[in-house]
Amino acid sequence: MAAPIRLNVNGATRLVEAAPGSSLLSLLRDDLGLTGAHYGCGHGACGACYVLIDRRAVPACVTSVEHAAGKEIVTVEGLAQGDVLHPVQQAFLEEDAMQCGACTSGMVIATVALLEHTPHPDEDEIRAALAPHLCRCGIYGRVIRAVKRAAR
Repeated sequence: MAAPIRLNVNGATRLVEAAPGSSLLSLLRDDLGLTGAHYGCGHGACGACYVLIDRRAVPACVTSVEHAAGKEIVTVEGLAQGDVLHPVQQAFLEEDAMQCGACTSGMVIATVALLEHTPHPDEDEIRAALAPHLCRCGIYGRVIRAVKRAAR
């Protein structure tokens, strides 16, 4: 039985109906039309679905809507300010740190969380933060350059 749940998504309070145990990813994509977080593995192991919850990067596919209730949720769509990209999004663009795009939003989210807690990470810290993110195109070198650019 669906129940009303109040979520704070990208700065807006949303009252949504969700069945118990529904994934946050499904709700974001299917009900709210926020398709930046991608469905990848469905087990929280590939990084494609990452969002920020209370400023921490988490896999939305294994996060229940109930767990997210009352917390600040930010998707990749919520990072830009109008037409101005977030500095991490801009760095990914400038370093061409994307190819097919399946992993990009998750890596951007992970980078935002990393830089929030470690403003000037070294390469080992960058690699550790991005370790959960799988990229079939193999653009890891460009992503590392983008993270370093955003940290400047």
